[in-house]
Amino acid sequence: MSGIFPLEQLDPARFDTPAILKRLASASRALAELKGIAASIPNQGILINTLGLQEAKDSSEIENIVTTHDELFKDDVLPEASASPATKEVLRYRQALHLGFQLVRENGLITANQIIQIQGELERNNAGFRKLPGPALKDGKGATVYMPPQKPAEIVALMSGLERFINDAELFAVDPLIKMALIHHQFESIHPFYDGNGRTGRILNVLYLVKEGLLDVPVLYLSRHIVRTKGD
Repeated sequence: MSGIFPLEQLDPARFDTPAILKRLASASRALAELKGIAASIPNQGILINTLGLQEAKDSSEIENIVTTHDELFKDDVLPEASASPATKEVLRYRQALHLGFQLVRENGLITANQIIQIQGELERNNAGFRKLPGPALKDGKGATVYMPPQKPAEIVALMSGLERFINDAELFAVDPLIKMALIHHQFESIHPFYDGNGRTGRILNVLYLVKEGLLDVPVLYLSRHIVRTKGD
């Protein structure tokens, strides 16, 4: 076993600390302000398209998939033009984000099958969840510090549990922002796919905020901060 357990086994009271609650209040105010500003913009399609492209670039850069704004906008306007593989891969991220947003708006849920669809759009394959052992996380000295689930049945069971945790508000009574962080940690720990886990997980973050009504459109992106502080 990987040592990953259902998130509802945590004690919600562990997050009721002054430090967490102070950060939570600040983040909630900022998120509400962002939602209001986004709602005031007449053509939200342009906002989603432009910011989605920026997030696609930064999120992909975390995985060392690097392109430029010029290449991205050129391919966006002239898709028949030849573009680098990195540019094509970044644009697939935006397409995966749009797909996820559409699915959440249609049914108000985030399911394991939808996550598979998002990753499939991102990677352009139908591989689904891993059926082979996942890579170990090693430290600078080569010692294994974490091993993701290795058995396909365990991955499926853990993702089913994560689906319940995402969609059942009564399963774990904490603020949605805390829950989003737990979901992200659990998803990346499961590492359910052969590739695209980091990018799929970052898409999942903003889709969860949309699902919870904290945002109307997917315009909150954390990847630029991650890129800037990657060394830390």
